[in-house]
Amino acid sequence: MAEDDLLSQMLHAWREDIESVPFPQFSELLIPRQQIRSRCTPAASAARVTNATRRTDA
Repeated sequence: MAEDDLLSQMLHAWREDIESVPFPQFSELLIPRQQIRSRCTPAASAARVTNATRRTDA
């Protein structure tokens, strides 16, 4: 029971500590502008896929 009391006291102290700090309030939310990437050409963006594992038990 003593452990439960200690844990309860610690929990209450933690809650009081957390609640004592005011939550930040923003008057204006500033989101940075997203970078725009140039489009790739279809030939440049096409990846060559090869099968690296070849069967030797034919």
